[in-house]
Amino acid sequence: MYYLRNMAQRIAIIGTGNVAWHLARTLENAGHLIVHIYSRDAAKAKNFGLDFFNASTGDSTDLRSVDASIFIMAISDDAIQQVAQSLQLPENAVLCHTSGTRPLLDLGYASTEHIGVFYPLQTFSKGKRVDFSEIPICVEGDTQFAHESLTELAYSISNNVQEVNSAQRKVLHLAAVFACNFTNHMFTISKEILENGNLNFDILKPLIAETLNKSFEVGPENSQTGPAVRGDLETLDRQHELLTNQPELAEIYRQISQHIIDTYEE
Repeated sequence: MYYLRNMAQRIAIIGTGNVAWHLARTLENAGHLIVHIYSRDAAKAKNFGLDFFNASTGDSTDLRSVDASIFIMAISDDAIQQVAQSLQLPENAVLCHTSGTRPLLDLGYASTEHIGVFYPLQTFSKGKRVDFSEIPICVEGDTQFAHESLTELAYSISNNVQEVNSAQRKVLHLAAVFACNFTNHMFTISKEILENGNLNFDILKPLIAETLNKSFEVGPENSQTGPAVRGDLETLDRQHELLTNQPELAEIYRQISQHIIDTYEE
């Protein structure tokens, strides 16, 4: 199916966090109009809305007078269901959330039948811009109108749009936690270990870059290196001893090493 990529939409953003910050700016740069910012904290909505000269702001959940066709909920997962139920929306509005873990049915009691999910698969930090053109946008819609509206909106900012249902998205988010959140935490541990030895984290950057590149090129399962995959138990024991004074890290090291050994023991 062909989707137009240059039709400007009037969009309301519900939330003022990292995802809202990035989406609002990216959508505006793509030619869409950000017409309203909602937050339970009116001051936050006002400050957020200062970047969008045509946007009204407020903390009222009665949004029936807001002239927008798509309402994007970029709020915490735990608040989605409650906020969705409290919103009063214009007729035929499309309401979507941006969560990787919450199902489409969290919007089931919203005041519109056109509900969906608009999930950008990326890590976001407020103030650090990212290129949306290659970010996977995972779309789900409960009606054909919602699905087509969100798909078209996704294509206006990304070349990588995928139809992903709620069950698949939960699996995807779990995989992303391992690949992104856990990996980044390992970088933090590595940095602390280096600093305790009067070394700088920069020394690891070429190694980290090559690890990622090789994983992309030949697959992570084919690029594993290190003492665990080699079955070098003496090295594993010596490194484990270095963590004697940090029992939590010692246990992390032991369990991950053992998992690598078990995976590649053949």
